[in-house]
Amino acid sequence: MHAKLPHPFDEATRVTAGDSRWQGHTSDDYWAFVGPFGGATAATILRALIDHPQRAGDPLSLTVNYCAPIAKGAFDLDVRLVKANRSSQHWCVELSQDGGDVATLATAVFAERRPSWSHQVAKFPDAKPFEQTLPFPKIAASWANQYEFRFVEGEMRTGGMKAEPDSAYSKVWISDRSPRTLDMLSLMSMSDAFFGRIFQARRELVPFGTVSLTTYFHTDADELATEDITRVLATADAKIFHRSYGDQTGELWSPNGRLLATTTQIAYFKA
Repeated sequence: MHAKLPHPFDEATRVTAGDSRWQGHTSDDYWAFVGPFGGATAATILRALIDHPQRAGDPLSLTVNYCAPIAKGAFDLDVRLVKANRSSQHWCVELSQDGGDVATLATAVFAERRPSWSHQVAKFPDAKPFEQTLPFPKIAASWANQYEFRFVEGEMRTGGMKAEPDSAYSKVWISDRSPRTLDMLSLMSMSDAFFGRIFQARRELVPFGTVSLTTYFHTDADELATEDITRVLATADAKIFHRSYGDQTGELWSPNGRLLATTTQIAYFKA
């Protein structure tokens, strides 16, 4: 019998433990146009935190600031527990290469999620079932082809901006192209898997890059495991594009109707 090969996502986010400094490596499978896919970088950082021997609880939030380009190859993760109490931990992670300046700066909060009153105010979006939607064609960026996108609403189109910008809203099923049961790392990466909202509004690809993203987790690892899912229903939108920067917001839903994660981002564009 042949040993089962690791999933490309697990290979891309693999880390090697150190004392305070951990190591990772970029992946050609998750490469964007000019650098690694930001979601994969964020998931790699999250994996180092989840695997850290001092970690307690589950991820509550992760903020990633992309300070400078990351080159292909190895990188170091300087992982530091800043503050801890009985219910939460605050972490700082700096990514650098070859002893140079920080390329990515992240902060994270982990928390012990205890039983409490629960009320989901947000409503599960109406959506055509996954099986009744068509896969989006493959594109040039390799990272996007590791996922299968099935648009329910707001499919990305190019062809140039019309008299008025298009809506920036999308509703789409997202799954790993090679099926993989979702975990916290999946949620982190998929929360950055929305195509740039400016592409949506202008109907064209323009120079674009995420500057900062924050993802909030509304489930823990055990709850997510009981969902036993391989895809999410995701919605994404923007409120403003102004003087080279625009916002992006997103929601990731379980097919069972649970809101699993939300994200807020600021991105650079040239248009």
